[in-house]
Order: sequence, then structure tokens, then C-alpha cells
Amino acid sequence: MERLLPSGMEDFAEIRECGFCYVDKTAFIHKLITGSGRSFFLSRPRRFGKSLLCSTLRAVFEGRRDLFGEIAGRPTLAIDSLDWGWRKHPVIKFSLNSNEFSAGLETLNGTLRTEVLREAGKCGVRLESGDVVEQFKWLIQFSCETFGEKAVVIVDEYDKPHLDTIGDSVVHEDIKRRLCGFYGVLKAYSEYLRFVFLTGITRFSKVSIFSVLNNLTDISFRKEYAQICGFTEEEVERDFGPEIESVAAEHGVDVEEYLGRLRGYYNGYRFSALPTTVYNPYGLLLHFSTGGEFEPFWYETGSPSFLIRLMSDIKLNIGDQSNMRITKESLDEFHVGDMDALAVLYQSGYLTIKDYDIDNGEYLLDFPNTEVREAFVKSLMRHRMTKPTQDSDAPVELMRVALDGGDIDTVIDILYGFLESIPYGIIRTSERYLQLAVHLVFSSLGRKCSVEKQTVRGRIDLTVETASFNYCFEFKLDKSSDEAMRQINEKGYADKWLGRPQTVIKVGVAFGHEERNIVEWQCEVVEPRVRRGR
Repeated sequence: MERLLPSGMEDFAEIRECGFCYVDKTAFIHKLITGSGRSFFLSRPRRFGKSLLCSTLRAVFEGRRDLFGEIAGRPTLAIDSLDWGWRKHPVIKFSLNSNEFSAGLETLNGTLRTEVLREAGKCGVRLESGDVVEQFKWLIQFSCETFGEKAVVIVDEYDKPHLDTIGDSVVHEDIKRRLCGFYGVLKAYSEYLRFVFLTGITRFSKVSIFSVLNNLTDISFRKEYAQICGFTEEEVERDFGPEIESVAAEHGVDVEEYLGRLRGYYNGYRFSALPTTVYNPYGLLLHFSTGGEFEPFWYETGSPSFLIRLMSDIKLNIGDQSNMRITKESLDEFHVGDMDALAVLYQSGYLTIKDYDIDNGEYLLDFPNTEVREAFVKSLMRHRMTKPTQDSDAPVELMRVALDGGDIDTVIDILYGFLESIPYGIIRTSERYLQLAVHLVFSSLGRKCSVEKQTVRGRIDLTVETASFNYCFEFKLDKSSDEAMRQINEKGYADKWLGRPQTVIKVGVAFGHEERNIVEWQCEVVEPRVRRGR
């Protein structure tokens, strides 16, 4: 029988009661709630399991031990065997992800009031009419008196109102002041609180919770919680064995080959100096649910509007890893009005930690995996190269059709347009940067690409393989396309394809330092040699 996978599910009780698969994170939760701290903050990208974590915490503090033992055919969870009293606390859980807040204070006040009244009903607390901040105070105090235990407050997606109003400084300041007063209750009433947990995508600096709640412990970069959200390689192989075997068999590949592709496409997110990486749960579960389709499921859930605005004036030198270094202090803060592209793209999940330089205290960032790399470049191409009246998929699809059909003229035209569209102050005038920018464009098309492919005679700048054509590119900066083509031929870069049924296209491309784009190019077409029978 097909197993139940909790794709997109955020209710822990429903997952356990209905027998859905659950990757056990309760050992991390036990460590969190039994330590010396009482107030915590966790930043993770969207669709990374933050809401499910909040729901699980709620069940723990509500004393729902029945959900953590063997239930609906699913095994006992780790916390059930650990030292925990299972005392029932009043739990107040808010989510600010249910509304769009660009309209300002009216929407925010209405959302806060709805959340407070709903939680008061669950806690059996009757509130007087009044300002929502005062009602929040009463809810905390009276719930403690009703239960005889200190309260637990969980706020999911605390930063949604901030993110929705980045483009409007007046509304943003109003939102900031209002939330500052609301979150300030958590510190003023700390004597009534057993545990506080807030999550979000970004860590805003000098606003609301981090100026008022200076007692919050930020666990976003803590090594011991690096895998509290997301699935490790070990967890995937342990908990999704039937799905792995089924997909591998259906596609006619062995399990190790399939796992290698799965790892490259969906794994790679890293949230601490330790080299531990995790899969995004949302994309991986949908991959299994669709029978093994390799699609950008996480990416297609939508980019935050503030990120789209940032991309219109993007400061990131894509492909230039020498500029992808950032300190921890810059990485875990978010300054409105002075947004660091690297920090924003990291916190949003489009970049992740690839290495840590302990001597300089710097993180090296890169795309986490194939899904994000390809989808990000596609979005950038669409955003940069498409007029409002055009089909948003036109540049990407035209490039794919041209590449698959051997239409090198169109390929170069689209590539020229992409490089031309990047603002003057962003593009690096180095051969390495231009080469990698081109590589990112081609890799977004889902074709086999290799950059700086090593051969016995040297390194090939770029190769692209399709069903009918194999391309060999050589790039030169402030030199001629003749020189680029001469290098391809003298070093025999395309020789490996001779005898294969595909047509080989050698392409020599010359970039200009002043032009910051292609200034000339040429190609040679080598038709496949057909073996004749005797």
C-alpha cells in the first residue's frame, strides 16, 4: 500500500493521528526545551518546516504524550523516552502568515485581534474589550491563573508584516512601532512565561522584537540545531527507503545512482559552520509524491515580493564566488533600506553556506543545489530580458529550442541580451566571471553543462550536450574569436565527441572589457561521421 507523505502539511497532530510519515525531530526539541534558555528565535527559509516545528512544540507543551508514542502504525518518537514531565501548559500560538499587510495598521490590528481572541478561546480565557496589546497581556496572565502553570507563546512567521511593507517606508514604520509594542509584552510579562519561540525568514536588525526582546537566544546558526528543520541524508535514506527503491526501479537505475541525482538536485542547505547539509522537506516530499519528478517544487511556491524588488536592482555578482563571502554578523541581520543582497538571498533560501573560513570568520555562499541554481537563473533571465507584454518564459524557451536545434545565431543573440541587461555597475569585467555567467544561463535550461572541463591538453571553458548537438565554447577577454577557435582546435577540445551521432559545434567567443559583452564570435560545425557497412 502506498505510504502517506505529509507534503505541505503543518499540523503535527493530524500527521501523527492519520499515520503520515514523520521525520523525528523531537530529540532536538527536547534539548531546546530542557536547557537553560527560555526565549528563542529561529530563522529558516520558507517551506522549510518552521510551522510544523511550531505545531510540534505546541503538542509537547499541551501534554499530548499520546501523539508521541506508537500511533496509527507509526513508531514512538524520541522525546517519549526522554526525561520530560508532560505537564499541560497554556499554549498561545500565533501565525502572521495568514494575511497580506501592505495596507498597513488596519490589517495588522485585525490579524492580531483575531489571533488573540482565538487563542483565548482555546485557553478558556474570557477577555475584556480593549486594545489588542492589553488583551495580549490579559491572555498571558489569566491563562496562567486558569491552568496553574506558566504560559508558552509561539509566534510563527513573525516577520511577514515587515516583509510585506518594505517598499513603503511610512507604512513600514507604523507596522514596526505597533509590533514593537505587541512583542514587548513578552518581556514585560516574562514572569508568567515558561517558553517563548519565534520563527521567521529574516532576522531584522534594530526593529521590533530584536530591540525589545533582547533576551531572545538566536539558534539560527547554532551547530546543535542545524538540522532541526530539513532532512539530512541519513534521515532520507532511513525514513524513505520504500519511496527511494520505488522511484529507482521505475526509472531503471540503481539506488546509488538515483540517490546521487537526488542529492544534487534537492540537498545542500547548510545552516552552521558544521558541514551538515539538509534537504528542503517541501520539495523532497513532492518529488516522492509525484513518482520521482525532478521539478523545482520549492522554488515554484513563489518568491517574496521584496526579493523580486531586490532582483530589479540586484547587487549580486552571480557566478563570481570571490564576491560570495560574508561575515556572520552581516549574514544573520537584515537592514531595511540597506539590504545586503547576499544576506537577503541566504535568509530567503536562494543561497546557502558552502564553506566557513574560521581564520577570517567568513562564510562562503553558493546556490544550495541544482533546483535553486537553475530556477534562480531562469527567473533572472525572465526578469531582465522580458518586456511586460511578452511571455515570461520566452527567453528561456527560445534559448532551449535554439540550443536543441543547433541554432547558434539565436543562442548568441539571447546570451548577448542577457549580459546586456545586467546593470553596468554589477557585471565583472573578468573572463572568469563572464564564463560562469554564461554557464549559469545554460545550466538553467536543464541540459548537461560542464564548466572548465579538464582534459589532457587543458581546460575547456564550457561544454553543453543535447540530444542532437554537442557544443564546445572557448571564451577570450580582449582577444579575438580567432584565438579562441584556434585554442579549441589545437588542443582538440572537441575530439572526445568524434564518432558520436551528435553534430559538434565549436564556438569561439570574444568579450570586450569596455563593452562588457560579446564583441565577436565564430563557429565551426562538424557533422557526425556515419559508419558505412561493407
